[in-house]
Amino acid sequence: MKTMWTGSVVVVLALLMALMTGCMSTMEYGDATSMKPMSTSFGSSDLQQIAATMVDSLLGDELLMDDIGGDGPPLLIVDKVKNKTDQHIDTESLTDSIRTKLIRSRKFSFQDRTTEAALAEELAYQQTAAKDAIAMGQQDAPRYMLTANLSSIRQTAGRVRDVYYKFTMNMRDLKSGRLLWADEKEIRKVKTRAIIGG
Repeated sequence: MKTMWTGSVVVVLALLMALMTGCMSTMEYGDATSMKPMSTSFGSSDLQQIAATMVDSLLGDELLMDDIGGDGPPLLIVDKVKNKTDQHIDTESLTDSIRTKLIRSRKFSFQDRTTEAALAEELAYQQTAAKDAIAMGQQDAPRYMLTANLSSIRQTAGRVRDVYYKFTMNMRDLKSGRLLWADEKEIRKVKTRAIIGG
C-alpha cells in the first residue's frame, strides 16, 4: 500500500513539474530580418520589406537619377510617413529606415525635420554666444521632398481575418511642383483561427 502511495506521489510530482515547465516563459534573440509573420498586425518584417522595396525602386529609376544628379547629390527632405490605418504604427521608425537606406546610397544629401526644434534652439544660442554664428535662414533649401502614406483594409469572414496594406511614396520637385516619381508596395496577411483555442 505504501509503495502505491509513494508511486502516486511521484507521478503527481512529475506531472506538476511537467506542467510548471510548460508554463515557464523563455527568452531568446530572434532574427531581425525574419519575414515570418506573427500576426496580421503591421510588424517589423513589413517595415523592412517596404523600406527596401521603396528605396530600391527610387534608386533603380535611372532616368530620374540622371535628371536630378547633375550637380552632385541633391538636397532631399523625407516627410514622416502618414498612418492612415486603424492601428498604432511607429511611422517614425519606417521613415527613419527609408532615410537611412537613402543616406547609405550617397545619391542624396539630407535635412532632418525631426530635429528642427533642436536646430532652432542651437541657432538662437549661437546668435548670443558664438563668434562665428550661423544666421537664421542661411541653411540650404531642399529641392526635393519624399512623402508617403500607409493605409489598410481589414476584412473578417468567419474564422478568416484578411488585412491588406498599401504603402505609397511620392517624390516631388519643390521648385517646379512636379511629381517626379511614385511607387507603391502592397502586403496582404491572412490568418485563419483554429477551431479550438483560436
